[in-house]
Amino acid sequence: MKQPVKTLLFTIITALLLVGCNDGVTLQRYFVDNQESGNFTAVDLPVSIVNLDETKLTETQKEAYHSVKRLNFLGYKLDENNVETFNAELAKVKAILKNKKYNDLIEFNDKNAKVVVKYLGDDDKADEFIVFASSKDMGFGIVRVLGDDMSPEKMMTLANAMKNSDIDESQLGGIMDFFKK
Repeated sequence: MKQPVKTLLFTIITALLLVGCNDGVTLQRYFVDNQESGNFTAVDLPVSIVNLDETKLTETQKEAYHSVKRLNFLGYKLDENNVETFNAELAKVKAILKNKKYNDLIEFNDKNAKVVVKYLGDDDKADEFIVFASSKDMGFGIVRVLGDDMSPEKMMTLANAMKNSDIDESQLGGIMDFFKK
């Protein structure tokens, strides 16, 4: 009688652990799985690529700027030979980002691209920001913005300050090549 109870208890605990640990495919897992794949381009970017004049930033913008530690880029370049694969990969990313744990911040169209910005965390503190841009002409790109004590509200003010900033294109390496046709 004791052996069947132990077996049943072990089976239940194992099932709970497996179900509890499987939260579906995450964006981080997608990055890892695809960073060295065919048409993908992966680049880790230093925050220093954005040259901001901190003397012109508000205290809130400075806090937001200093809270960002790392930027990870993953892009999929579209060409006439990979349309089906592109559509499949695009659908995967959109399905990941539809997960309710990714909070919407802003969505807009810029030239021929649709841009979506989401974040992980709550309204006061975000663990990660995701910038997802897709174009039917070029492909799609995802930037994961990682840092400490990032705030969605503060990051929005920083985004406004960055509109007029200089970007060090020499540090963008593979990303600039990615956007060339």
